[in-house]
Amino acid sequence: MIDIIKTNLTGMFNDVNNKVGTIAGDVGQTPAGWNGEIFNMIRNISDTVIVPIAGMIITFVLVYELITMVLDKNNMADIDTFSFFKFFFKAAVAIILVSNTFTIVSGIFDVGQSVVNASARVIGSNTYIDIAAVLDSMQAGLEAMGVGELLGLVLETYIVSLCMTAITVCITIIIYGRMIEIYLYTSLAPIPFATFTNKEWGQTGNNYLRGLLALAFQGLLIMVCVGIYAVLVNTLTITDDIHASIWMVAAYTVLLCFTLFKTGSLSKSIFNAH
Repeated sequence: MIDIIKTNLTGMFNDVNNKVGTIAGDVGQTPAGWNGEIFNMIRNISDTVIVPIAGMIITFVLVYELITMVLDKNNMADIDTFSFFKFFFKAAVAIILVSNTFTIVSGIFDVGQSVVNASARVIGSNTYIDIAAVLDSMQAGLEAMGVGELLGLVLETYIVSLCMTAITVCITIIIYGRMIEIYLYTSLAPIPFATFTNKEWGQTGNNYLRGLLALAFQGLLIMVCVGIYAVLVNTLTITDDIHASIWMVAAYTVLLCFTLFKTGSLSKSIFNAH
């Protein structure tokens, strides 16, 4: 029974160590790197379907800008050449932004990826659990237990391992759901980018850009959550009450799952994205 308990505990703590590396690998991927086929599909949809709509929006925005300029200049009685220069400059900027939408979006997520990868190196080096040392520290306590208590501990470790496996699936869904949200968000990128040059309509583009930054840096918040989780679990492994330690590992795993759900809204709140 002691060997079974050790095997179950080894699997649990291996899961903790692997979560940091696995989540870092998934979160640190750019949209193009995570799944190139999906990214190319989204890009084709954007280029063939959304860009023409963005062109119509640019036309509308420029016409609106021209009408506003004429009215502001007393029906062109006070017009000057600089106003026309500014109008054509805005038109050129709008066209350049829409034409290079995916380059800009990819650049934002490249920055997010570099931040996540840098944090993964720091978190991974500080949260690794030495499984052999943990089991050695528990050996004396396990040998002092009776058969009935060991049997109960075997059942506990089985139950907690199953719960952690189920929560791991939930965590995977959260990570994959974020990537799907990124793809959906990216597919409509040319439309908000077409509104940047207008003062009134520009709020749409500004909010969209803040949303992109929130999604990119949500990965860092996810890594921080995983790092906190690993540190908490690491501190529990040296406690004398093995039963309490095992259930606290399960509780911290549930807490990790809950906090990962909150990272999206927290990141949007930080970047003031609606």
